[in-house]
Amino acid sequence: MKHSKQIITAMIAVLVVSVTMGAISATPNATAQEVTPFPSREKVISVTGTAISSVEPDLANISFGVEIQEKTAKDALIANSELMSKVIDSIKQVGITDSEISTSQFNIYPVYDSYQEPVSGRYTQELVGYRVSNIVNVKTEKLDSVASIIDSAVSAGVNRVDSVFFSLSTEVYSKLKDDLLEKAILNAKSKAEKALSPLDYKIIGVKEISLSEFLMPYPTPMYDMAYSEGMAKSSVPTPIFSSDQDISTSANVVFLIGSN
Repeated sequence: MKHSKQIITAMIAVLVVSVTMGAISATPNATAQEVTPFPSREKVISVTGTAISSVEPDLANISFGVEIQEKTAKDALIANSELMSKVIDSIKQVGITDSEISTSQFNIYPVYDSYQEPVSGRYTQELVGYRVSNIVNVKTEKLDSVASIIDSAVSAGVNRVDSVFFSLSTEVYSKLKDDLLEKAILNAKSKAEKALSPLDYKIIGVKEISLSEFLMPYPTPMYDMAYSEGMAKSSVPTPIFSSDQDISTSANVVFLIGSN
């Protein structure tokens, strides 16, 4: 009986040694096959790449209109409509089509005059008329015609020129976004490689990418003023100049790194 117990004890010892050796031999193979390290052992570097491009705008945006005041709302509306029809006809003569014209604002509102009653001293408002304001936008790719559009509109009766600014069409903007996005990521990769080179490390993967919004300059009016009758009769062309716009974006990339 004692002999049997010794045999069983010896078998258990051999089994434990076998299992232990198997675990030890399996560990190097698992490490050799591990391409991307486990999160608990991974090493990373976070880099922000940037890209910027200066591009010539391909759209002109012009906002102008007519304001008319009369004794009644009906008279103001009729006068405004007649004058605005002449304005639209005038800008069509320089090549602007209906598809390039849109109404941005139309208002009819009363106009009051305030005065102080001599007896009571109270201030009172008196209705003196109605004002009709009709503002239209012209969005066109005919950048060379901007001065002609403004001059023609003013000559036809426009008494408000709110703004003129230049922008990018959807097609140009979409293509530019794709190009800048690629450049920003490549810029991040280049920065990471330069930082890792003296440390004897290299990029072995990507853990995370965060993209930023594309930044465009706020449209700044290139032209903003009200016309007087004397200016409307001037024969001097209106000077309008466009300028390149800087579009930029950035991308933050977290790279997985390993030793060389």
